Amino acid sequence: MHRFWPEELVALRDTTRRFAEAEVLPRAAAIDAEDVFDRDLYRKMASLGLFGVALREAAGGAGLGAIGACIAMEELARCSGAIGNAFAIPVEAALFLDQHGNERQQQLIPGILAGEIIPATAVTEPEHGSDVAGLRTTARRDAEGWVLEGSKAWVTLGGVVDALMVFARTGTEGGHRAISCLLLDGKAPGILRGKNEELLGMHGLADCSITLDGVRAPADAVVGPENGAFKMAMANFNFSRLLMSAMALGMARAAFEDAVSYARQRKQFGGPIIGHQAVQFMLADMSTEIDASRLLIHHACRLYDAGLPIAKEAAQAKLFTTDMATRNVSNALQIHGGNGYSRAYRVERLYRDVRLAQIYEGTNQIQRMIIARQVEKEMG
Repeated sequence: MHRFWPEELVALRDTTRRFAEAEVLPRAAAIDAEDVFDRDLYRKMASLGLFGVALREAAGGAGLGAIGACIAMEELARCSGAIGNAFAIPVEAALFLDQHGNERQQQLIPGILAGEIIPATAVTEPEHGSDVAGLRTTARRDAEGWVLEGSKAWVTLGGVVDALMVFARTGTEGGHRAISCLLLDGKAPGILRGKNEELLGMHGLADCSITLDGVRAPADAVVGPENGAFKMAMANFNFSRLLMSAMALGMARAAFEDAVSYARQRKQFGGPIIGHQAVQFMLADMSTEIDASRLLIHHACRLYDAGLPIAKEAAQAKLFTTDMATRNVSNALQIHGGNGYSRAYRVERLYRDVRLAQIYEGTNQIQRMIIARQVEKEMG
């Protein structure tokens, strides 16, 4: 597939791969064990220009679009799913502010691209995950600006955030019609961070709950139209699903490579287990499904970069790739046998990290609903 890429995408892949293998991979196991955000790696990603890979050149980015972001994500996640996840946050934030932010808000973009300002987005609530329209956090207008009250859950990079985008209810109308996005100073009084969540995998992302206790924001804190953030969020989710698909693809690739390497050197019943048909069939399926996933992702990226709707295509890419990755990482662990259950082998970490991919950015059950609705529209 890469034979048809333009030179700039090949260069991006090669540069990101070299960085990931030299800098990320040697740190990946320690990040998982220590569960501490690695600011050094974060800044090094920024110094390579990775956070602006999808951003238009006029805004300070590389202008390589969604396909560039997904190529970089695959290479990073192949060496660490958590670092790939950390990469996604500033990429999405810079795009979001460029597309919807006012002049003051867009002044944060250079700092985000440089790794000096760490952004985070707070959408999910303890009682509202996939049901974004049901969120209860409120932003009340007064003479001086806005006052926010509420609780947010699972805020990736929430423990280290400098610029926090909060989705809150700004009107009395129910459902999605009264939701706005407000940009807050991450250090503002009243922003209370919970302890780092003790997660199954994806360690080192300073993931925490955030309580907003009378947090004040200026009158121009709203990103985009007031009460119009739901549509903005849904559009942003499409791009996020492409990145999460590429993240899962990278982890599936790592598991596949490890499985092939292990099967070549592990001997049972008189020879390497790669000579056994049961193992060969698992590897054949992995190889096929990894390539199929990449085609789905890159097809959706090209549509997105052309300005075309991708609700169905993004959901298909996310559904197929994350299901594939979860299944094939499990099979890679199976090929490792008992060793795969040991933390001495990377596949154990991949097995824990990849499980989030089926939940993140809309569960795969939600993806099936989106696909079905789009099919109904197309066939209607």
